[in-house]
Formats: sequence, C-alpha cells, structure tokens
Amino acid sequence: MLIGMTYDLKDDYLKEGYAPELVAECDSIVTIDAIDAALQKLGHQTVRIGNVKALVGYLGEGKRCDLVFNIAEGLFGLLRESVIPALLDAYQIPYVFSDSFVLAICLHKGFTKEVVRKAGVATADFCVLSSSDDWKQVSLPYPLFLKPVAGGTGIGITASSKVTNPKDLQKVSGAMLAAYQQPVLVETYLGGREFTVGITGTGDEAQSTGVMEIIIDHSSDGGIYSYKTKQEYETTTRYERPDESAWKASEAVALAAWRALGCRDGGRIDVKMDEKGVVHFLEVNPLAGLHPIDSDLPILSRMHGLGYDELIARIMHSAQKRLGL
Repeated sequence: MLIGMTYDLKDDYLKEGYAPELVAECDSIVTIDAIDAALQKLGHQTVRIGNVKALVGYLGEGKRCDLVFNIAEGLFGLLRESVIPALLDAYQIPYVFSDSFVLAICLHKGFTKEVVRKAGVATADFCVLSSSDDWKQVSLPYPLFLKPVAGGTGIGITASSKVTNPKDLQKVSGAMLAAYQQPVLVETYLGGREFTVGITGTGDEAQSTGVMEIIIDHSSDGGIYSYKTKQEYETTTRYERPDESAWKASEAVALAAWRALGCRDGGRIDVKMDEKGVVHFLEVNPLAGLHPIDSDLPILSRMHGLGYDELIARIMHSAQKRLGL
C-alpha cells in the first residue's frame, strides 16, 4: 500500500517564530524517520505529506494514497486534532488512529472524564472553569489540581497547579485562562502513585502493551509531572515496571476507558491512585507520541519487550483489520 504520512514538524514552526511550549506536541524529524522506516519494513511505500496545509495542497493536486498514518495534532482551537481526520473523511481516504469525533472528545479533558465516568470508570471529581469568576462556584474539597482543558505534554502544568485554598484557586485559574485562552479543568488532587498504560487495538481487541510507573523527583516542581518535568525527564523522572497488583488495576481502568471513548488502533492512558490506592482515570492520549527514544508509549512498550517496529506493526494491523485492507 501507499501510506501517506501527516504530521506537524516542530522545526517548521520554530523557524516561523512559534514559542517552544506552543509546539511541544509537534514531532521531530527523528519521529518521522522512525515511523517511515517501520512502515517500509512492513512492505509499504510511503509519502511524507506533512501538516494540514500540505495535505490540502496534496489533495487539491488530485493526489491520493491508500491509507494515511496521521499523527498531526495541530496548534490552534479545541478541534485542532480533528482537522486532518475530518478532511480525510470528506475525501473518503482511510486513516490510522481515532476519528475526528473521538479526537475532539478526548482533547477536552472535561468531556473525556464525563464519558468515562458514565461508563463506570473511576475518575476524580472535577469541574470546568470557563471564566475568571467561575472559581467561586467550585465546591470540591482541597487540595485541587488545575490544568488547561485541552493541553498536552504537560503544557500549563507547574508546581502551582496544585492549590490548597480559594485564593490560590482564583489566582492560578485566572492566570491559566488568560495564558491559554481555553477553559481550565479543576479536579480533586490524587495523592497516590502514577502510571501510564500503552494500548494497541480497537474495541474488544484492544490490549495493553505494558504499564509503566512514573516516579518524579520531588525537587522538580514538587513532584508534579509538569511541562518542565517532562522536558527534563532524564534527570527528574524514573520509569519502572510496577508490581502485579498495580499493573492489573491500572490496565483494567485504562482498557475500560479506551473502549468507552471509542479510541482506535493505538495510544496511551494515564491513571493515578488516590491515597487509598484506588486507581483513577486521568486522561487519554489517542495520538500518543511516537518518538522512538523519548516518547512514553515506545518507552513503556520497550520496557515490556515490544520493540518500536513491532509497535508500529501492531498499530497498522489494527487499522488494516478495522478497515478491511
């Protein structure tokens, strides 16, 4: 098959003057090279298309491919991850990973938590603030944790994201609303261990590629998995295989959430324990990073004996089976 590759290349945006934090979710050429090589090892031909503007040009010239391997997350708006899948749907070109509707739901952390909660999956109590006065209506017990509702890669998360009183809630939520121009998720702070679960497959055929515990040095933003901590993970963070009990509990929550949300082919789900050791859903990444060295999904998969090429092969197998290709 001819596989088109769509992505947002970080260097392109940095050259245009965008701030590093804004393009943190964009991909490096190392990622594109690795995916391209893995697809060719599977016997496919590839064409590197690029971002949504490049895709518009590609389609406008009448060019087509058999399948698109889409990892583009976009930069702007609450539908930024959905733009390319929606465009491909309009042209009836099949693609890997979740559809535009699922990506839109999953980008909004509040909507995501509503869906998984209604499916019976444990998740911390929460509310969403859309204006600077909304903090007055928050009735959740402290401490609370705040983050931009559509942020990724820890964007907007700092040591101050954990608040212990109304004054700080007002200050931090107001600053986030102003800085990121999107609603703010406020949720009950979970004080237990944190894990991330890799998943490949769709629906009942979804399976875990492994569970990884995230252990953060308290000196890095108070032990919070922040933007700064993630950027400096080699010196701030340890990744370890958890004990069997934590593994099974994390895996069960992650797979239940994955299926409830309708995610497809591959991705990653973050979970965290409360003080009693009960695992709660945190958030989902249906377009998980695929840098062969630095991204969590390849790291945890490799930790459990699944190499990068095999990870891409599993993702492709799911997509091809789902699409009948």
